[in-house]
Amino acid sequence: MKNTLEQTTLAVLFGNRNFFPSYLLDDARKDIQAVCEEMGIKAIMLSDTQTPYGGVETYQHAKIAAELLKAHKEEIQGVLVCLPNFGDEKAIADSIRLSGVNVPVLIQAESDALDKMGLATRRDSFCGKISLCNNLRQYGIPYSLTTQHVCELKSEVFKQDLANFENVCRVVGRMKGCRVGAIGARPASFNTVRYSEKMLERLGITVETIDLSEIFASVESITDGDLRIEEKLSLLKANADTQGIAEDKLITMAKLFVVISQWIADNDIHTTAIQCWTSLQKTLGVNVCSIMSVMSGQLIPSACEVDVMGALSMYALTIASQKPASIADWNNNFGDDRDKCVLFHCGNFATSELDNPFMSTADIIGTTVGCGNTCGAINGRMKPGPLTYFRLSTDDFTGQVKSYVGEGKFVDDELDTVGCRAVVQVKELEGLLAYICNNGFEHHVAMNHSSTSNVLYEAFTKYLGVECYKHS
Repeated sequence: MKNTLEQTTLAVLFGNRNFFPSYLLDDARKDIQAVCEEMGIKAIMLSDTQTPYGGVETYQHAKIAAELLKAHKEEIQGVLVCLPNFGDEKAIADSIRLSGVNVPVLIQAESDALDKMGLATRRDSFCGKISLCNNLRQYGIPYSLTTQHVCELKSEVFKQDLANFENVCRVVGRMKGCRVGAIGARPASFNTVRYSEKMLERLGITVETIDLSEIFASVESITDGDLRIEEKLSLLKANADTQGIAEDKLITMAKLFVVISQWIADNDIHTTAIQCWTSLQKTLGVNVCSIMSVMSGQLIPSACEVDVMGALSMYALTIASQKPASIADWNNNFGDDRDKCVLFHCGNFATSELDNPFMSTADIIGTTVGCGNTCGAINGRMKPGPLTYFRLSTDDFTGQVKSYVGEGKFVDDELDTVGCRAVVQVKELEGLLAYICNNGFEHHVAMNHSSTSNVLYEAFTKYLGVECYKHS
C-alpha cells in the first residue's frame, strides 16, 4: 500500500501573431519538447500539420486546439501557454474556453535579445503576455505567472517555475475527488476538530466513515497465522527501532494495520483521520501511532484525533512537496524566544523526517490508561531543515473553507522531552499565533521538510477557491 505520483501531463499551446516572426514557434516547440523530456512531463501539443507551425492565431485554430484538449481531457492536468512572439490573446483564451478544461494554466513569454530587435527577429512577447492575461481575466480563466515576466524556455528559472506548476497541478487535481477516511468518532472533549462535510463535498472531497467497533471486530477475526501479519510486522519494524516493545503487542498492531489497510483499499481512501485515544488502548492495549507513521511515510497521510481537516492539510502538503507530512500541536513556547516554539504529538510523525526514531509507549495517555496499553508511539525529533506548515479549516459562520500557510525552519536547539517533537523558528511567530487564535483555527498543523508555501497558496487561492493567509 503506497501512494504513487503519476507522470504529469500538460497541454502546451503556442501563441502566434502573423506580423511577428512565426519561425520562432519551431524553436519554441523544440525547446519545450526537450525541457518536458528532461523533467519527465508528457506534453500534448498541436502538430505543424494541424495549424501553421502548430500555433494558435485565429478562431479556427482555437477550435482545432480545443478539440485536441477535449480529446485528452481526462489526462490533462494543466495547460502551459508559450508565447515565442506577441501571440494572439483572443485565440489562446478561446482555445481554453472552448475546450471546457478546468485545470491550472501557466503563462510563459520568451525574452527578447538586445541584438535581435530587428523586424525579422524581435518577439514582443513582453507585451503580448500582458494582453493575454487581460483576456484570460475577462474570460474568467484563472492563470499562473512565471517568476520573471519573460524568460527563456531552456533557463533554470523557467524549469523551476515549471516544477512548481507541476506541483500546483497535482494539488488541484488530487484535492478534487479526494476521499478521506474517518475511523472512529472524534474524542468527546475535542470540539476543536469539528468540521463541515457539506462544505468539503462542494470542493469535491468525500468523507467515508467507519465505527471503531467494526475495526475491533475485524481485528479479533484475524488468526495469528494470517500471512498478512508478517508483511505489516516487517513494515512496523523497518519504520523504527522496536526492541523495547513486546512481540505480542507488535502482533496486535500488525493485525490492526491489516484491517485499516484493507478498509483503505476497499474504499479508495487517500488520507485518514483516526480516533487514537482512548478506545484503542482500552480495547486492544496498543497505540495506533506507528501505523499512522508508516502510512504517512507511504504518502497516505494519517491524522490523529479524527482531525479530518488535519488529514486533508497533510495530504495537500504531501502532494505539493512529494514528501511525507506529519501533524502536530502548536504546543509550547521555547523559553523567551518569541520566534521559536515546540511542535509536539505523542508519536505519529513520519520517521524519515526524524533523527533516531524508536517505538515506545505514550506516557501522557498512559497516565490514564496505563503505559503498558500505549505501546506503539514513535519517539524522535525532527531533523533540522526547511519547514512548511499548512492548515485547512471549515468555517460554518462564513460558509467557507479557509486556510493558512507559511515557512520557517526546524532547528536543533536543545530540548529535553519525549514523543515526536520539533523546535521550529518562524519569523513574526507571535503574529501568526494571533492570526490562528483570532480566526478560530485548530491547534493542529500539518508540517514537513519542504519549501512549498507558494505552491499551496497558488493552488488553493487561484484554483480551488479557498481563502488562504500566507504568513511572511
